Amino acid sequence: MRIFWVLLRRELASFFFSLTGYVIIAAVALLTGLSFVVLTLTLGSDPVTVPVTEMFYGTYFLWLILLLLSPVITMRLFALEKATGTFETLMTTPVGDLQVVAAKYAAAMVFYSVAWLPLLGCLGIVRYFTQQNAALDAPTLAGMYLGILLVGSLFMSLGCFASSLTRSQMAAAMISFVLGMSLFALGFLAKIPGTAAWTSQLIAYFNLFDQMHDFARGVVDTRAVIFYATTTLVFLFLTLRVVESRRWK
Repeated sequence: MRIFWVLLRRELASFFFSLTGYVIIAAVALLTGLSFVVLTLTLGSDPVTVPVTEMFYGTYFLWLILLLLSPVITMRLFALEKATGTFETLMTTPVGDLQVVAAKYAAAMVFYSVAWLPLLGCLGIVRYFTQQNAALDAPTLAGMYLGILLVGSLFMSLGCFASSLTRSQMAAAMISFVLGMSLFALGFLAKIPGTAAWTSQLIAYFNLFDQMHDFARGVVDTRAVIFYATTTLVFLFLTLRVVESRRWK
């Protein structure tokens, strides 16, 4: 366990002791702020009957951040170390493959969670000036952040898998983005006219858009939680197998 914490601190240092990490956080804060500016200009002084979190979900900024953030965070996890030659040095030390994968994934998730903290500031400002405490109750806010973390856990595992496949950070980012976009677009196939009922029902389980809509309203569906947990574990397992494959060469 001590080795895992050492590796985790090492990975976190690469995020928080570099300019790149703060540029990513600043970019997320900018996009989050822009989304609330758009909401303010659109709504004006008209009263609303839905939670502010649901209105934020209704903008495309949320999905823009989700789809772009994971490739940027994860592209360097394995690819950079392979390109610089430090990965082989790391793997010759007395550390397990599982510990390396777990530490890199955990560091990515910690940084991902920190990058979303500006959203709390925006929601707090809205709550303060509108005096609508019911629009930002704790269960709704918790559901929103649970959804963001679950979607992020899936996209981070996709990014880890993509980064383990190549030495190029750009290639890793593109693979991660394509996988994320494919998974995001898969849910809309169920709405195509003429699709068989059983096919639509099967594809509906991959509808990230509808699942995130429920979380934004504070509704937690255990089926969605299980889906994100299992798919995340599948891609982390694939990442582990790719890391272990170096022994076969």
